[in-house]
Amino acid sequence: MSEAAVEELSVLSSIYCGEGECQLVQQSAQDGLVVQIKSTVGGERRLDVSLLFHLHPDYPSRPPDISVSSTRLSRTQCHGLRQKLLHQAAALPSEPMVHQLVEWLQSVEVTEECRGGEQEVNVTDQGETWTAVLSLDHIRSRNRYIGLLERWSQQLQLTGRVLLGRSILVILQGERANIKEFCRLLKTVKVDVDSSGKKCKERMMKVLIETPASSSSGPGLQGFVVRSYQSAPELTAAFQELHLTELYQQILPSISD
Repeated sequence: MSEAAVEELSVLSSIYCGEGECQLVQQSAQDGLVVQIKSTVGGERRLDVSLLFHLHPDYPSRPPDISVSSTRLSRTQCHGLRQKLLHQAAALPSEPMVHQLVEWLQSVEVTEECRGGEQEVNVTDQGETWTAVLSLDHIRSRNRYIGLLERWSQQLQLTGRVLLGRSILVILQGERANIKEFCRLLKTVKVDVDSSGKKCKERMMKVLIETPASSSSGPGLQGFVVRSYQSAPELTAAFQELHLTELYQQILPSISD
């Protein structure tokens, strides 16, 4: 279990010391800590919310999973707040962050929809598995870039593949709202460096396809794997192994230019 998580729990208990304000829900060496904190959102409106932070054994190198619930907010509003928190967590350094996230959330204004990103979250898409293929322009700082992609996939409960070759492709599977949040992170967080070595955002990313996962496409992706390929046949084979041949045929014109 992460020593940093145990130390942070002690600090949180002293800060959120009101009755029922901070509770340890679960603790194990295999799964880490689950902490519940009761707080507010909406600035002066002070709407009560309950926050669950799952601190994994490798926290804080891996951001916490977060759940938001409230009797004062709709399901869509809670989902939007969760997306905002996940985005904020992904942008923070890899150090204890729960208190910082709670304080940040207290100042967030709640809108009628409270969307987590620029695009509206369609509640009917929640729980349905989608597949998306993204095209990246370049990866110069490989360790940093790939590390962030893997971190976000874990945080957003997505599985994926990074295929490195003539085209740099990222295949993602998971809830559509989480895929959209992944894409938004790519365009708003400095993930790479430019030709002069200065940190930069991924402005050239393209979504080649985004579609509900087919029930005939096998068991789906597992984990997050990085793989290099040298030729078009190797790339074709990579999609065949993932049972995504039909999807590959659809994106082929976009990567053959």
